[in-house]
Amino acid sequence: MTASNGRVLVVDDEPIVREVLERYLHRGGFDVTTAGDGQAALDSFEANHPDLIVLDLMLPGIDGLEVFRRIRKRCQGTGVIMLTARGEETDRVVGLDLGADDYVAKPFSPREIVARARAVLRRAGVDGTAGGQTRELLHLGGLEIDPSAREVTADGRPVELTPKEFDLLSFFAANPRTVFSRTQLLEEVWDIAYAGDPSTVTVHVRRLREKIERDPSEPEHLLTVWGAGYRFEA
Repeated sequence: MTASNGRVLVVDDEPIVREVLERYLHRGGFDVTTAGDGQAALDSFEANHPDLIVLDLMLPGIDGLEVFRRIRKRCQGTGVIMLTARGEETDRVVGLDLGADDYVAKPFSPREIVARARAVLRRAGVDGTAGGQTRELLHLGGLEIDPSAREVTADGRPVELTPKEFDLLSFFAANPRTVFSRTQLLEEVWDIAYAGDPSTVTVHVRRLREKIERDPSEPEHLLTVWGAGYRFEA
């Protein structure tokens, strides 16, 4: 494979972690840059415009969550996989709330990172295998979804979604009025055997409601089916 599957920025203060992930991701066909602290990560982001960031939350100087906040203010479209220590549930939830696409707890397998990177970028169409399968616009009530351009408007206004938020909305839109549990959504939308907790889905649904619903507290599209999961109404 050539380095054409996307540009990945690996941010971790441990040199061995950066070295191992760089080697595995490069073998997986990615163009990889690395950074060892928060400021270096922000500088590299501005210089290289990566498609995906593998971001450790525990960084010297500017911590990972602050790096994440600054990046999200500048760009919603860059995928983010968070690296967290086991037990850091609060940081993980905050990261998901900011719009992270995935998280992996340390210690982890480098192959797992490669698989998740492929999943995030494939869903985003960066490697050319996902986007563009259909050119047809989806009109769903006040929502308009362009699958090929990965763009959404709600009542005529553009909506900025993270890659995973777009994936989740697209999946719901393709399966209207079908109830999915959080576990099913993890399996379907996160695209791999996902050993995560269901709060990941809860956070992403809440963020989607905030962006696409006229009144997020009284959603018209993303409905909760108590005790079962969620369903989408056009």
